[in-house]
Amino acid sequence: MQWLSKFIYHKLLGWKVTGFSDFESVKKTVIIAVPHTSWHDFYIGVLLRSVIGIETNYVGKKALFKFPHGWFFRWLGGAPVERKNNENQVEAIARLFDEKEVFRMAMAPEGTRKKVEKWRTGFYYIAKAANVPIIMFTLDFENKENRFSEPFYPTDDKEADFKFMRKFFEGVKGKVPEYS
Repeated sequence: MQWLSKFIYHKLLGWKVTGFSDFESVKKTVIIAVPHTSWHDFYIGVLLRSVIGIETNYVGKKALFKFPHGWFFRWLGGAPVERKNNENQVEAIARLFDEKEVFRMAMAPEGTRKKVEKWRTGFYYIAKAANVPIIMFTLDFENKENRFSEPFYPTDDKEADFKFMRKFFEGVKGKVPEYS
């Protein structure tokens, strides 16, 4: 099916992948996709994971993974998270990295498709708690490009790390440019 994904992604849609490509060397990571402005981001992401030939994951509430549609969400790389009353979600998700041999969790730090001034920080604290790198990739609809960053480990300087990450995405336009 990879050939079909490549045909659709490259030939029919006209997209390209640039930047970091050695995903086999990074079995566990938090992957952040920016800007997340439209439902179109979903199918680009699904095609992209097939094009580059890697398994990616996401997390969702446990109820999503029950019969009859649980198989579909797992097939797409989903991992259920139990939402207990007193449990810290960052710690619960970080534990998934310990439980799996390969876990590349994709997230949109904006937390919504609308324009936001500040990103949510959960992805950052998950990467720190799990001691895994963050890989950034663009959803650049203007240039039809998914550009990947080199993996980087969050430091103890959150402000500098977020400045570094935001710089990577400067000028990138999503499907709905006014939300970028």
